[in-house]
Amino acid sequence: MKDFRTLLSLVRPFWKRVVLAGVISLIVSGINAAIAWLVKPALDDVLIQKNFSMMILLPVAIILIFTFRGVFTFIHEYLMRSASQKMVMDLRNRLYDHIMHLPVGFFSKSSSGALISKVINDANALDSVISLTLKDLLIESATIISLAAVAFWRRWDLALIAIVVLPGAFYGAARLGKNLKQISKRAQQNISVITEILQESFTGVRIIKAFSREQMKLEHFKKNNRDYYRENMRSVRVTELVGLMMEVVTGLGIAFVLWYGGKLIVAGAITIGDFFSFLTAIILLFTPARRLAKVNAGIQKAHAPVQRIMEVLSISTEKDGHREIGEFRSEIRFDRVSFSYPSSRSRALNEVSLSIKKGELVAVVGMSGGGKTTLISMLPRFYIPDEGRILIDGADISDAALKSLRSLLGLVSQDVILFNDTLMENIRFGSRRATAEQVIEAAKAAYAHDFIMEFPEGYETVIGERGLRLSGGQRQRISIARAILKNPPILVLDEATSSLDTSSEMMIQNALEGLMKSRTTIVIAHRLSTVRKADRIVVMEKGSIIETGTHAELQARGGTYQKLYELQFRGQETVIEPEKADIAQKYL
Repeated sequence: MKDFRTLLSLVRPFWKRVVLAGVISLIVSGINAAIAWLVKPALDDVLIQKNFSMMILLPVAIILIFTFRGVFTFIHEYLMRSASQKMVMDLRNRLYDHIMHLPVGFFSKSSSGALISKVINDANALDSVISLTLKDLLIESATIISLAAVAFWRRWDLALIAIVVLPGAFYGAARLGKNLKQISKRAQQNISVITEILQESFTGVRIIKAFSREQMKLEHFKKNNRDYYRENMRSVRVTELVGLMMEVVTGLGIAFVLWYGGKLIVAGAITIGDFFSFLTAIILLFTPARRLAKVNAGIQKAHAPVQRIMEVLSISTEKDGHREIGEFRSEIRFDRVSFSYPSSRSRALNEVSLSIKKGELVAVVGMSGGGKTTLISMLPRFYIPDEGRILIDGADISDAALKSLRSLLGLVSQDVILFNDTLMENIRFGSRRATAEQVIEAAKAAYAHDFIMEFPEGYETVIGERGLRLSGGQRQRISIARAILKNPPILVLDEATSSLDTSSEMMIQNALEGLMKSRTTIVIAHRLSTVRKADRIVVMEKGSIIETGTHAELQARGGTYQKLYELQFRGQETVIEPEKADIAQKYL
């Protein structure tokens, strides 16, 4: 009943269609009862008493009855299918919207393939449950009642003999249906794993081919595909066992009716018309009874997808604030910020305090795992500090509206995310209101315009999933153009030039320097050219800030930065002298 109530709650927004379908189901069941009822006059009046007026009227009545039944069955089927499709569409919209508003930390511990499977496969699994299971529940239960009424009217003792076996059959069907809950759960887990394998294989096809692991991935896929097949066949066996049980029950019921009804006809207790009218009602009754017995199996199969979907919908979304931030005026301040990832015992950030003035360029350096990326991920509230505060212009960002907070920030990261869309739309992602001319100016400022125009379709070139048609440097320049187009007051560069060769960096460094001059910039730097130009360098180690100062000051101290310089920056001594970034300056 809990699963059934959950299904009804999903359909509730479309209750008008379901109620109308319920009303039509009563009409269809009434027509089915009329068919059984007409058997008596067809036999007694036409065949036995040879009533010729009835011989003319009865065929017309039968044509009309079956026509009306077909029309109303079509309408009922359409309404239930429509309600189920709308429910699935609404559920997918809810899932997508909910998932997109979950904290970033959720995605670090959840497979994208599993999430895709829930949005597509689990939601789709409910379609057949709603359209078929609820349809059968509405129309077949009403049909059983109406046909039972005809049977009891014709001969109550025969009716009792015929249907006395049904409760036992329904009980057995319910017991078998319970097994489907676990089978369905395992099947949904299997299809989720298959979706994960497909998603990883298609996005990682270059690595698979580079290491010649096609056969290994194929075997992995075949194993999970085979497991999914086995669970589906278990489901088929249980479902069809219910059908087999109902066939046996139908045979027993009709056999008893024929035996006892035959005795009554011989004894003259009932007419042939009465008997065959009753027999028609019973035969018609057992068909919906078989379908109704499978309703519980359908509801049990829905348990797993419903549970998996509700698990996602029950996860708390990002906590949005109510305070709008109009502009950035003076200072960003990290005040004793500490943070630990759920899967880690040690702190990623340990009482970090840092103040960044408007217009300042701050470079954050340190060995891998030092907390650099975690620190800048706190600013757009991708993660929430366990302790401490982050303030913009003296106000805690914890109560800021996320949209207004993130509108202040432009992010260019090492892991460039581009979409399977045109170059124009990927750059315009930075500002949906930007004109084509503004997009082109941003591309020029990022030194991307020339290579874009080398494509036959120019800015309308579709770049493939994650921008696979572009080189690493080209993807990075599109990402920078996107940030330029957004034109934010605070710029966050997470190793933004680490994917570039020297010639690409020479072009982009000009654009970046023009971009950085007019805004506050926090940069995780692996390039000496960026570090040297920073107003301040922050050195992080094991989640703490251990040194701050300019390049010259930190070198003079001979501390951690000096060691880092020898390990990481030595060999980058040739400083890239920027030319005037005329295009970037013009745009800005």
